[in-house]
Amino acid sequence: MAEVVVAGRGRPGELLLSELRLVFGRRRNQLALLVLAGPPLLITIALKTRGDHAGRGEGPPFLDSITQNGLFVALAALSIEMGLLLPLATALVGGDSIAGEAQTGTLRYLLTVPVGRTRLLLVKYVGIVVYVGAGALLVSAVGMLSGLALFGGGTLTTLSGTPMPMGTAVVRVLLATAYVAAGLAALGAVGLFVSTLTEHPLAAMLVTVVISTASFILDEIPQVDWLHPYLLTHQWAAYADLFRDPVDLTNIGRGLYTDLAWAAVALLLARARFTTADITS
Repeated sequence: MAEVVVAGRGRPGELLLSELRLVFGRRRNQLALLVLAGPPLLITIALKTRGDHAGRGEGPPFLDSITQNGLFVALAALSIEMGLLLPLATALVGGDSIAGEAQTGTLRYLLTVPVGRTRLLLVKYVGIVVYVGAGALLVSAVGMLSGLALFGGGTLTTLSGTPMPMGTAVVRVLLATAYVAAGLAALGAVGLFVSTLTEHPLAAMLVTVVISTASFILDEIPQVDWLHPYLLTHQWAAYADLFRDPVDLTNIGRGLYTDLAWAAVALLLARARFTTADITS
């Protein structure tokens, strides 16, 4: 990455492409994407094997509707993975963003070339956003393709019991995927901030996962319901409203607002820390 930055003398395109190559070129990040692609396939195969004997009303949302339309595999997979695997992949790339450079000794070298710290931080964050967006899209794409291959498509029955044309249903699945990616992008901003606090990427990853997990746990405790609207993950499952008739965007709007607030605060904290820190590695 450092060589590209020097060659580009700080050109935005050069710097961003270099960061994307770094993020997607790391073996652990590639492995994480492979892991994310696994659950949709497992869901499809498991339900196809069980056939009509699959239990109804059990498991995460959309699971018992998969045999009616294969598109539901993507939604069920997103529902399952956003509890652990998607946040874990986000923490992996977010926690490693700055701390990983510091640990390998390349961060100090990067800052000797004409690239401002704020600009470098933003490029790192864009790399995180692209990666988590690709991860969410991969889950959705594998789910749709495997589901349609084994269960077929056609008109989709919404959660309200009304029919939805196939084309509209595919667009809604993609919108749901984008909504999930927005939540992960906010978590990625938190990971980026944590990454500026340490030179140990594993510690940054663990803290990011703990923050995500704590949000899920607190959201299940009714005694702290006053806190629920402010939790990062509180509205992550609101994409289900896209599959109701009529569509109610209230919770989705609240979720996007929460994501934006968390991302903005985390990025401001990351900038305050990174621009004033004494970089020794």
